[in-house]
Amino acid sequence: MEARQISPSQPPLSSSAVAVAQRILGNVERALAGKREVVELAVAALLARGHLLLEDVPGVGKTTLARALALSTGLDFRRVQFTSDLMPADVLGGAVYSQSTGEFTFRRGPIFTNVLLADEINRTTPKTQSALLEAMGERRVSIDGQTHVLEEPFFVIATQNPEEFYGTYPLPESQLDRFLMRLRIGYPAQDVERQVLRRRTSGEPVEDLSAVVDHGDLMAAQSAVDEVRSSDELLDYLHSLVLATRSTPLLSIGASTRGALALDRAVRAYALVLGRTYAIPDDVKAVAVAVLAHRVRPSGARDGTSAAGDGERVIRELLGSLPVPV
Repeated sequence: MEARQISPSQPPLSSSAVAVAQRILGNVERALAGKREVVELAVAALLARGHLLLEDVPGVGKTTLARALALSTGLDFRRVQFTSDLMPADVLGGAVYSQSTGEFTFRRGPIFTNVLLADEINRTTPKTQSALLEAMGERRVSIDGQTHVLEEPFFVIATQNPEEFYGTYPLPESQLDRFLMRLRIGYPAQDVERQVLRRRTSGEPVEDLSAVVDHGDLMAAQSAVDEVRSSDELLDYLHSLVLATRSTPLLSIGASTRGALALDRAVRAYALVLGRTYAIPDDVKAVAVAVLAHRVRPSGARDGTSAAGDGERVIRELLGSLPVPV
């Protein structure tokens, strides 16, 4: 596949940045076998400083992927189980009265971490969902008139089951737009699932994972995304896809400018994950559905999640109709 080839005529990317991506890929695959493309996209989302929404039925590895990414990077990791009675303060933190001092002090919530797993995010109310907006968009939290800056890197991985509607609150467009990518893991291939059944006799593979990169390695790899080159022709191709989402009658809401910027950064990060200093059209094709499908609304849909499959189908159709630059 062309997107996976490295051109000998191009100057090599920092070997450390490529090595970081490859070490994370290999380590995560130990816990989630047979899902190379999903893992590549998830690592690209991490390196692009984005956030990741994992949307699939229970039991296919959503939480496993989230934990494997956190363990592989050695970052501080917190998990919050989102429920209908969860309050914003349970995520952000708040003022706590101290009887010994007679004063209120700020107690940090689980959002003050490097990797936050928001498990079953659509099971909590919109009020609590919206508590994540500022943190995900601006890497800071404002409480009681005080602003608290979150430590970098800050990576939110949220999970939800798209097939279950009782007791859930669909994420609005403003919340979905904060996620760089939305991924579906899917069932494993038959031979891979057979291997999983044979070897899982003494615990989960994710429990055996350890960090393969440190904080400095990851920050340097994230900075290296800015070094990945994208030609004017490729940017025009990317932009034409975004414009097509706004003009097609199949969509009532197209991708925004923020969506276009997100696509550009995801393309660069994906190219880095594959070991290249430059992006190519195949990179756009590889990440477009994951980046754009949740940012558009199919015509006739009542909300941003009720026709997720239709959104993905439309993005694929638009990709197939656009001329590809040489």
